[in-house]
Amino acid sequence: MICIKTDIPKELNDIDDELKAIYHSKDTVCFFVFKNREQRNEFVERTKGMPKVERETIYQEYLS
Repeated sequence: MICIKTDIPKELNDIDDELKAIYHSKDTVCFFVFKNREQRNEFVERTKGMPKVERETIYQEYLS
């Protein structure tokens, strides 16, 4: 396991882990937050192996 120490905002910590998808690149960590577990799981499956820009585009569908 590799851990990187940082300050995570309380608001993000308060969100159930089942509603978050977390991805990282060499210089960024992204938290995608969903309304329910089903949406999160669907998003994870749909975006497997996608670059960050494409993943962000797909995420916009879940915000509406």
